[in-house]
Order: sequence, then structure tokens, then C-alpha cells
Amino acid sequence: MAIIILRTVTVFVCIVAAMRLMGKRQLGELELSELAVAVLISDMAAHPLQDIGIPMLNGIIPIIVLLSCEILISFLSLKSEKIRTVLFGKPCVIIKNGSICQKEMRKNRFSLDELSEQLRRKDVTDISSVRCAILETDGTLNVILNASAQPLSAGAAGITRQEHGIPLGLICDGRLQKANLAKAGKSAAWLSGELDKRNISRIADVYYMTVDECGDIYISVKEKEK
Repeated sequence: MAIIILRTVTVFVCIVAAMRLMGKRQLGELELSELAVAVLISDMAAHPLQDIGIPMLNGIIPIIVLLSCEILISFLSLKSEKIRTVLFGKPCVIIKNGSICQKEMRKNRFSLDELSEQLRRKDVTDISSVRCAILETDGTLNVILNASAQPLSAGAAGITRQEHGIPLGLICDGRLQKANLAKAGKSAAWLSGELDKRNISRIADVYYMTVDECGDIYISVKEKEK
């Protein structure tokens, strides 16, 4: 039993390390080569776990080789546009000036149902309001609306809005984040004062507290267990 646990943990660590080295982008979207590597890594890693008679190296070495191939492909695709086009393809314009490009639809085997679904996810129901819809190489659809159909922004309306910046978490699940408190330029006395204003006696009673660059504070108190 101990051997099985040890082998499982070892393979798990190798897979996590491999995916981490592939980069954060691969965690959210997979190109063709990346998908192939992910599938093969999961398959190769399963063999030494299913049969303890198989040496661990038989599972780890293929993972290292596949990772090396992926890193090499990524490097070559960055250096050469031709290689990038061959491996990943090119983005395609599916809708142009409110008109569906049927040739590109057939070329990418993209059905009207799929197009409608992707548009609904972008809160678009009127195709005629779409200036351009681009099918990216990872299969996602990016939509650019006509100027008349775009939401009115504060800048277009001539309204000046104050930038708030990124809020910093000062308390997370009842635990003080000292590094963020120092980064926000706040002291423990200031924190205690803000909690007192809200009749909160203990940091442990706070589920989440943030402060942004303008000094705006958000506090969520822990719910009482029933």
C-alpha cells in the first residue's frame, strides 16, 4: 500500500510540475499540440499506477519527453509565423459587417447552432449588429459590435470616474494578511479602528476585508453557524 501511495504522489508531482512549466495560458485554453500533450501525459502517467511492476521511470521519462516537445514547439511557434500557422492555424472571420461568412463556416465545420450559442454567451442576439466575429485558434469566438450597438462608456458620455485600483485583501477567513496590510500602507491601529467603527471586536469574526487605493473598504462578516 505504501508503495502505491508513494508512486501515485510521485507521478502527481511530475504532472503538476509539467503543467506548470507549460505556462499559465495552457490552464485556460489548449491548442492542438497542447491538447495532445495533455492527453498523452495523463495516459502515460496511468500505466505505472495501474501496475506496480512497471518501473517508475517508464512513466516519468515519457512525461519529460512530451514536456520537452511542447516547450520546443512553443519556442518555434514564437520564432516562426509559418510554423505557428501550420500547428495552430489562423483566426477566421465568421461574421463581417452583419453578414455570415458561409465559406469560413463550412471550412471550420462551425454550425449555425454553435454560432448562435457563442453569440448568446456574448449577449448578442442580433447578428446585424455585429461588425466582426472572429473564431480564434482555440475555438473561442470574439465579437466586435457596431459602434451604435456598443454599450455607452463613461468616457463616451463625458463622465469622469475615479479609478479605484485593485483591492488588497487585509483579512481572509479570519486571518490577518500582514503583507497586504503593509502594502496598503495601513497600520494595525488603523485596522482596529475600522473594525471598531463596524462594531467588530475580533479579526477572527471577519470573513473577508479589502481596501483599494482610494481607501474604500469592503467587509464581510462571518456567518454564524446554525
